[in-house]
Amino acid sequence: MQHHTPNRNQLSISLPRGLTRLGLSAKLLVLTVLFVMLAEVLIYLPSVANFRRNWLNDRLAAAQIAVLVLEGAPQDGLPEGSENRLLMGVGARAIAARVGGARRLLTLDSMPPAAVSRTVDLRSLGWVDAIGEALDTLVLPPAKMPIRVIGEAVGGADFVELVIDEAPLQRAMLKFSTNLLLLSLLISGLTAVAVYIALNWMIVDPIRQLAANVMEFEADPENPHRIIEPTQRADEIGEAQRALARMQMTLAGELRTKKHLAELGLAVSKINHDLRNMLAAAQLMSDRLVDTRDAKIKRFAPRLIATLGRAIDFCQATLAYGRAAEATPVLKDVGLRQLVAEQADMLGLAEAAMVTFSNEFPADLIAPCDPDQMARVLLNLMRNSVQALTQAGAEEGGRPTLTVKAERDNGSIILRVADNGPGVPERARANLFQAFRGSVTPGGTGLGLAVAAELVRLHGGTIALEPSDTGAVFMVTLPGRRQAAA
Repeated sequence: MQHHTPNRNQLSISLPRGLTRLGLSAKLLVLTVLFVMLAEVLIYLPSVANFRRNWLNDRLAAAQIAVLVLEGAPQDGLPEGSENRLLMGVGARAIAARVGGARRLLTLDSMPPAAVSRTVDLRSLGWVDAIGEALDTLVLPPAKMPIRVIGEAVGGADFVELVIDEAPLQRAMLKFSTNLLLLSLLISGLTAVAVYIALNWMIVDPIRQLAANVMEFEADPENPHRIIEPTQRADEIGEAQRALARMQMTLAGELRTKKHLAELGLAVSKINHDLRNMLAAAQLMSDRLVDTRDAKIKRFAPRLIATLGRAIDFCQATLAYGRAAEATPVLKDVGLRQLVAEQADMLGLAEAAMVTFSNEFPADLIAPCDPDQMARVLLNLMRNSVQALTQAGAEEGGRPTLTVKAERDNGSIILRVADNGPGVPERARANLFQAFRGSVTPGGTGLGLAVAAELVRLHGGTIALEPSDTGAVFMVTLPGRRQAAA
């Protein structure tokens, strides 16, 4: 059994369900619950600290009432057992207050006031310390020794302090925490469900519908019924729906057009093949007209033969252009000067006296390119110049000259193929690099420039007709890197 390893460049529309585990809705629900719980935790810390402070303040308030009772007692003191009842009502072991410079003390036993585990002074307790002490009270076991609590007093007392056990405070805080936890869970659940329903309705379902439409359109992109019908939403999802609808309409139209053109091209290729064979046979028969004795026929025979030759070349070029797409370039370090010299030899520029050729490429110029494809680019550009110079000659009666030169510019390599011929007609410039529409020479197909432009684009470069006062200058820009001289 063969196993297919997915290419990193391949685009996968969907993943197997087992790899996602949780859908978008489930992830949204889980994240909502977690964020609400996090918010509740942040609220819980100051809440439990505030509960502890209020609980102690309530005991201090009760202690102040006991102190007021103590101040209003007769000279012989309170009745027996009253002090113990006051302390038990407050929940304290001892209450102390300073009134008018005199210290009043109510106590259940003879425990010295210093026999406490720690002192909590509510008069100067900040929020950070209050949270820290509240967490200590919750987490740590209650101290065996009681704690002293000091707070502001009302009336004539300067301050009030009491000594209480920490266990009742811890039990009250645990009960408060449990109630707050249950309430937080209830609020979190209700909030998560509400947010889940709202976001699922507003975002998740529309996105799911978008994804489903994209997959349906992928299965049959030429079917107009697969194009999404956008809603009237004014938000980003509505914009995405309308943009997707425009893209699908454009793509469906392009695919239908390309399908028609492909079918038409196939028919034209078949006709072209047969037409080329018929023209070749006509050319062979026309060659015999050269030996005729009829002066008129002998005069028109070369033109007929030349016309048939151009028709055959046109058919051959059309078939070659429509046969297959160009392959991806295989980049190598290529010496461009030698590559230009080889194309010049193929065009017979070395021996031709009619066109002067000048190869001004630097000898150390190395470019990363596909040598075969770059040779075709140079050959097409140089052949066009030679044809223009041969047919029309040089401007202003000068000697026909073809010059190729190159330079490096900010990491790029710029090639120029220039001649001093008649230049490119204005009518041909708009469609210069389009097949069958950008022919420069009479009777040409325009395929040479179209092929050259396609090969340059495959290399990541650009090709353009550079403005010039004389002749035509084609500029090719290739991405390159600086190389050391050989």
